[in-house]
Amino acid sequence: MYTIAVVDDDPYIGEMLERALTQEGYRVLRAYSGTEALLLFERQKPDLILLDLMLPGLAGEQVLEKLSGIPVIVVSAKTGIDDKVNLLTGGAVDYVTKPFDIRELLARIAAHLRDSAGRRQGGVLVFEDISMDLDSHGLRVNGRELHLTPTEFAVFKQLMQNVGQVVTKSRILDAISLDTPDCTEGSLKIHISNIRKKLKEAGGKDYIEAVWGIGFKLRQD
Repeated sequence: MYTIAVVDDDPYIGEMLERALTQEGYRVLRAYSGTEALLLFERQKPDLILLDLMLPGLAGEQVLEKLSGIPVIVVSAKTGIDDKVNLLTGGAVDYVTKPFDIRELLARIAAHLRDSAGRRQGGVLVFEDISMDLDSHGLRVNGRELHLTPTEFAVFKQLMQNVGQVVTKSRILDAISLDTPDCTEGSLKIHISNIRKKLKEAGGKDYIEAVWGIGFKLRQD
């Protein structure tokens, strides 16, 4: 059973979502503020998060910055294109504007859960012909074992955990800071360049796309 977290301070919307999700067979977690959501996620990790932006305490944007490895669908009354672009490049997998059709939202949830499940097989992340074993720190391309340095593995893991999303440079550096404190924005470019070269030699194509001024993403044909 998948677990969906609903982070919204509007009791009507929250109850409506909880009822609809429960009817679809999902387990539902509720949080009414950004601070409460982060405390909740320290104890329980949901499979997907529905996140409002205008929350008491920490705003939804601030919550999103602290999340990694969990699909987040932003559900907000903000309709500006800049809001949507910033959130989608900042880590959200989707953006749904209030008011919304519950059937469409349920369809999007199911699609993102399928996508996430397809990439995660136990402790293995999969993208096209690349497989990354998080337990053994092994990486294979076209069935061929490929060696990455510990820093390169940590950097590439952020891209593998966020397929289809632009992962900002600052987000990568924050995520790997404990394991690789020596990595800076300048050296990050070098690590990315080395990873791209190794992957291209093994798989015959360029798997990583640079998004100018923002960060990097896995290239999807």
